[in-house]
Amino acid sequence: MNPRIRTAAAAFMLTLLAGCGGGGGADGGAKPDAGFPASASLAAQCIAPRTGTDPVTGARYPDQAGTAASEKAWLRSWTNELYLWYREVPDPDPAGFATVLDYFDVLKTTELTPSGKPKDQFHFTYRTSEWNALSQSGVTAGYGAEWAVLSRKPPRVIRVGFIASGTPAERAGLRRGTEVLAVDGIDLASSDQTDAINNAFSPLGVGESHSFTVRDPGAEGTRTVTMTSEAITLQPVMNTKVLQTASGRVGYLQFNDHIAPAEAQLVTAFEQLRTQGVSDLVIDLRYNGGGYLAMASQLAYMIAGPARTNGATFERMVFNDKYPSTNPVTGRPLSPTPFYNTTLGFSAAAGQALPTLGLNRVYLLTGPGTCSASEAVINGLRGVGVEVILIGGATCGKPYGFYARDNCGTTYFSIQFRGVNALEFGDYADGFVPAGTGPAGVAGCVVADDFAHELGDPAEGRLAAALAYRVDGSCPPQAAARSIPQSAIDGPAIRGRAPWRDIRIQTP
Repeated sequence: MNPRIRTAAAAFMLTLLAGCGGGGGADGGAKPDAGFPASASLAAQCIAPRTGTDPVTGARYPDQAGTAASEKAWLRSWTNELYLWYREVPDPDPAGFATVLDYFDVLKTTELTPSGKPKDQFHFTYRTSEWNALSQSGVTAGYGAEWAVLSRKPPRVIRVGFIASGTPAERAGLRRGTEVLAVDGIDLASSDQTDAINNAFSPLGVGESHSFTVRDPGAEGTRTVTMTSEAITLQPVMNTKVLQTASGRVGYLQFNDHIAPAEAQLVTAFEQLRTQGVSDLVIDLRYNGGGYLAMASQLAYMIAGPARTNGATFERMVFNDKYPSTNPVTGRPLSPTPFYNTTLGFSAAAGQALPTLGLNRVYLLTGPGTCSASEAVINGLRGVGVEVILIGGATCGKPYGFYARDNCGTTYFSIQFRGVNALEFGDYADGFVPAGTGPAGVAGCVVADDFAHELGDPAEGRLAAALAYRVDGSCPPQAAARSIPQSAIDGPAIRGRAPWRDIRIQTP
């Protein structure tokens, strides 16, 4: 794994079962196996013990003097206890790995999904201090541009998906559809300097300057801009509006991240749509990689209302076969996540009734950037009979989640559970597919991402297709949502989005 992923300051958020909490606790119900000592007996034996007080818990750090071998031994036992596919984990000699993080990188399944992609694409770490500092803030180092990575391998293609206001990207004149041709003088399409490319697109901290050669939409020539990374406050909810159509008022909102600030913003957006009497709703999730699972539940409730959701399961966690009825992290009996009908205290005062539209159907604009908690919205609504119509491309395919776990100053993310809906369905490792067949096929249309129009413009390809579909159920004659099949391309791949953009995390 690229070391920048491990240390990126561009990390924040994520998921609570109910309410807010810290960064992962003791593995209360985990069971050791023969041949592996209990991970609890190996925890906090550190190469470089921390001293002082944990700013999150207020308790003294538990760290004691240890070695690389003791940290690796903890990792192997912890993985054996909690990893969803623990039987598929290889068991190489830990002494053969130069660092603890190198060893962690191989402690995952090597199996593939039916489509041939790795079953586990979500195995990563962050420095605990950075994760704790940023997990609730919604602030990340960057330029304020959402990069749409259309092809990670040569010939690589990256465009701007959208721009946040008041950011370096806006000041540089970038806009949706701007194509990046080179970074710091390196040809983006074909260069093998992937680390340098990743460094430019995902700055480690504030104050980093990088040059970008770009072509703006409609322009024949190119220009080069230099942007310096800043602390960017993400804008999770944007472009809430009501579209007047011949067959009624249609609500639209762009939802980018299930992060703490989004709770209050979603409440405001849905109250606005409710008071304006919308009859249908389009939610743009094409760049929403996930976040708080509880917030996904709140969103689903605000769409569907109480009639379908009262007493119903939004999502049920399924751990590995050692834990059929007990949560191995909390030690508590397993119980499903309901459809939450009140605020939970993420960014709005807890206990307030959520506004709801009470819809029997919803249109979601999706693509490969629609992941994790966003997919849980799709699955949870389908589980209670709400008609979900997808317009765009297949989603990323992540029905999995984990509890963040700190040991010795590193926070580890290793898949521990999968989520199933009220109908016990959760098999979408290759994503939900618009107009597809099989259990993960969903009604709708495959529509290419339209970079010639801004998000929320009724003429933008996916939104226009949703508006047309609601009238007569027909799809436009569009090109496939991915014009370059990844499997047909050779050459080194750049990273794409930082892993925090595609995760579903529980904390005790």
